[in-house]
Amino acid sequence: MAETPERKIIATTAATAAETSPDNPWPLQLLSQKLKAHIEKAPPAWVEAQVIELNKRANVSYLTLRDIDAEVSLSVTVWGSVLGRLEAPLERGSRVVAQLKPDFWLKTGRLSMQGQDIRPVGLGDLLARIEKLRQALAAEGLFDVRRKKPLPLLPHRIGLITGRNSDAMKDVVRNASLRWPAVEFEIREVAVQGVNAVAAVTAALAELDADPRVDVIVIARGGGSLEDLLAFSHESLVRAVAAAQTPVVSAIGHEADRPLLDEVADLRASTPTDAAKRIVPDVGDELRRVDAARQQLNRRIHDLLSRESERLAYLRSRPVLANPHIMISTKYDDVTAFRARALTAVRTQVGRHGDRLAHLRAQVRALSPQKTLDRGYAVVQLEDKSIVRDPTQVTAGTPLKIRVAGGEFAATGAQHTFAGPAPATSNTSKKENA
Repeated sequence: MAETPERKIIATTAATAAETSPDNPWPLQLLSQKLKAHIEKAPPAWVEAQVIELNKRANVSYLTLRDIDAEVSLSVTVWGSVLGRLEAPLERGSRVVAQLKPDFWLKTGRLSMQGQDIRPVGLGDLLARIEKLRQALAAEGLFDVRRKKPLPLLPHRIGLITGRNSDAMKDVVRNASLRWPAVEFEIREVAVQGVNAVAAVTAALAELDADPRVDVIVIARGGGSLEDLLAFSHESLVRAVAAAQTPVVSAIGHEADRPLLDEVADLRASTPTDAAKRIVPDVGDELRRVDAARQQLNRRIHDLLSRESERLAYLRSRPVLANPHIMISTKYDDVTAFRARALTAVRTQVGRHGDRLAHLRAQVRALSPQKTLDRGYAVVQLEDKSIVRDPTQVTAGTPLKIRVAGGEFAATGAQHTFAGPAPATSNTSKKENA
């Protein structure tokens, strides 16, 4: 059995692309066949995008889908039967989810995407996605009140992120300047809707947050549809605001609009005008407060001075201040009286103790030998000054010294005429015997 041309090609060529060489190349059709086989193995994928181009030709429609958040687009071929299942005709600008299957056209080597199913994303779907993201971020604590930073009392420079030449920018600048003419602005005009909005606002936020001169950042935009405000509910922008070191004020849309940016911002303003009023104080109100504070301070000082003047007058009216010498004179009289009393007490004690001393002196003198001598007695002493107490101590011719009241004189002992001890009559007998 003869080999077919295709089998002959396969049998004589390299089995894989890595084995090809200049001497053993693949036929182009073989590469195309292998690419087609490889691409056809890829399963269909559901994607979300926005329709930016729509061309209908007979039973086929050619769409251009663009990514929601980036400048990436893709051409898609959709059969009329797929679009026919839609309740409403598909239009440019519609947000859709589509099931795409890659297809490789063998003859021309063109890769195309086949839309096997397509479904518009309705308002309810968008709200459900935002709510799901809201719950997830809230569970992480990004919306916690304790994370919110206080706004400065009087910001010197305000960072403003807003649309190019937008009414929101004019409202913030005009109202803030009217309230506080000295306020300054650092403005970043960027896209605030569309595929570039998230990246542009995030970049402007990072730039202003890094500027040390900026005290507070305002992200402002006028009202719009839910689709127009979707950028301000994007997860990456919400996380960027949560990570900012500078306080951030959200002023998106109107009172009823509640993008996720409002939840994570440090302050949520209902409108751009409301943001201007809440960021800077009113100079007229502040001047009135300063004037009221000055008047209150003056009253307090006046009352304090009045009370202290009255207190000083009362103190000056007291005798001790009216006549300061009275303190010295009164104390002088007290000291004089105390000194007189002390002197009297000392004299009394001295007199009493003098009398006692005289009495004791009299008692001592009455018992002294001199008093005995004064009464007529005498003291006879030997040469060694020992007192003669017995006549036997004295022999004839013994030198004696006799002491009387008036003095002393010498004498010589004589032979005594009696034996035995002298009679115990008195000291006079002793004198006579001597």
